[in-house]
Amino acid sequence: MVRASVWLAAINQCRPDIFTACQTAWNKGSHEGNFIRVNETAFTACPNDSIDYAVMEKLSSDYPSLPSGVVIEFSGGWSDVGAWDSLWQVLPKDESGNVSRGDVILHECKNTLAISENRLVACVGVENLTIVETPDAILVVHKNRTQDVKKIVDSLKLTKRVEVILHRKIFRPWGWYDAVDAGERFQVKRIVVKPGAALSLQMHHHRAEHWIVVRGTAKVTRDDKSYLVSENESTYIPLGTRHRLENPGRLPLEMIEVQSGSYLGEDDIVRFEDIYGRNEPYKSN
Repeated sequence: MVRASVWLAAINQCRPDIFTACQTAWNKGSHEGNFIRVNETAFTACPNDSIDYAVMEKLSSDYPSLPSGVVIEFSGGWSDVGAWDSLWQVLPKDESGNVSRGDVILHECKNTLAISENRLVACVGVENLTIVETPDAILVVHKNRTQDVKKIVDSLKLTKRVEVILHRKIFRPWGWYDAVDAGERFQVKRIVVKPGAALSLQMHHHRAEHWIVVRGTAKVTRDDKSYLVSENESTYIPLGTRHRLENPGRLPLEMIEVQSGSYLGEDDIVRFEDIYGRNEPYKSN
């Protein structure tokens, strides 16, 4: 435990290269509503080191001007829960050594960790497995080899799979969206806009959008016209039309967006105005 000012002074003396890189990344960062994004180039250039080697082992000996480090004995159990098998170890188990979370059914299973975030996961007669279901992907791995998941990640990076860089649920300064379904020439999203928030004024070259309000009230700008869309109502945004979505209410706005067109990539956005100061040629919604 340490004050931020003391830590900054310590890292500046012990590893000025790390301090300078992080300071540059912060100073060159951007503010998007409640989001603060550090400069990617500067942050990536920061040297890689741990707090132990960079600072703690140098206190009181190499830098007498800095406060001395103090070590206090901790008598409780400790695990950094750095892998799925360690999560299985710390969670309560049934009489067969199984751990389950979410919508999970187990039949004659032993020493298995099964986690469901969305869909039903049914396990029959398996032992020593870790099974994790998320909206993005499903992981099935032997409980003793969960550290090897990084090899799968390396393979995903090599093949440039989109799962490496994007989750199905994407957070933005104005709220979030969940890519529910997609197929040839269509895509369906669930969109939630925070009270008082607004998406950028934008236009798409290759797709039209259908908006259905599920909860709350939407203020829609379409070219030079603005109007309200209430619960159980819908509106249509033709291809090539300037448009903006806003939440003028005090509760979250929830809606379903159906995109249709010849190209549905997230880079098909021409932005005209943005209240979050996003000046790049493209940043989704």
